[in-house]
Amino acid sequence: MKKFLFSFSLFTIVLSITAQEVTKDDAAKVQAEIDKLKAIAADTIHPWKIGGVVSVNGQQVSLTNWSAGGNNSISVAGLVNVFAKYKKGKITWDNNLELGYGVIKQGDNKSWWKNDDKIQFSTKFGRQIKKNWYATALGDFRTQFTDGYNYPNDSIYISRFMAPGYALAALGFDYKPNDHFSAFIAPVTGKFTFVNDATLARAGAFGVQKEISYTDSTGTYITQKYLTHREEFGAYLKLQYQTKVMENITFQTILELFSNYMHNPQNVDVNWSTLTTFKVNKFISATLATQLIYDDDINVLRNAGDQKGTVGPDVQFKQVLGIGFTYKF
Repeated sequence: MKKFLFSFSLFTIVLSITAQEVTKDDAAKVQAEIDKLKAIAADTIHPWKIGGVVSVNGQQVSLTNWSAGGNNSISVAGLVNVFAKYKKGKITWDNNLELGYGVIKQGDNKSWWKNDDKIQFSTKFGRQIKKNWYATALGDFRTQFTDGYNYPNDSIYISRFMAPGYALAALGFDYKPNDHFSAFIAPVTGKFTFVNDATLARAGAFGVQKEISYTDSTGTYITQKYLTHREEFGAYLKLQYQTKVMENITFQTILELFSNYMHNPQNVDVNWSTLTTFKVNKFISATLATQLIYDDDINVLRNAGDQKGTVGPDVQFKQVLGIGFTYKF
């Protein structure tokens, strides 16, 4: 019924244009009415916009008497990146789910080694307060599927499901001038880190309070118990952009910045991810995903530069390139 009313209204306007001589002012008024009807139709007929990318990629290398050297290998990786956006009247609600997992087997190694592992869900609810500006509440959660190791040592895990797990809740303002870009600014933000594993939490992994034992001035032996969670309060900025670069190439990026008011606010946490999709045909394409992380509360084993072999905060970077089956909608 709503589609019929929109079509009938548009048809009536077109008839009025053709029935009389139209001035520039009249044409502008008519165009304004058409734009108004389109906006009403968008809000009432299609409030939801749903889409995403599902990709399964594989690679196999086999070498026989290869003079240049190298290892046989086989790898498989999967990627799911889907969104659901709602817009009706002054209300918007954006949801995004990203899942990634990959494994590789090299040479004579009998084990499959993980090379990608990600779970992230974010939701953002806003109400328009003026043109392009929304009062917004945001929630974000991220963790991983399986245990992680510092290969080739695969006997001692360094991470696992919900160790770490990150949750973020923020209140602020969202600037959305179009469907391609948004800038969310939140002066009130809570960031929570969970390490639901006793071994990792006891060692103080991912910035939680580690277990400490000491003797005080009276000679009493004291043990300060470890914590499995950490709370931070600060400011948060999230920039999102997505576009169609060319007919068969789409690009999207998300940059997140967080500053803790209570501890070293000058040390800003950074999480920057990108996803580029190169479409060959309906089902075959390539995906290039990158992620850069810096958090001065997370210690990593440095493997490059003058500090190679030491432990401390440093830039983390991941790149995943895959070619295979991709379904984009």
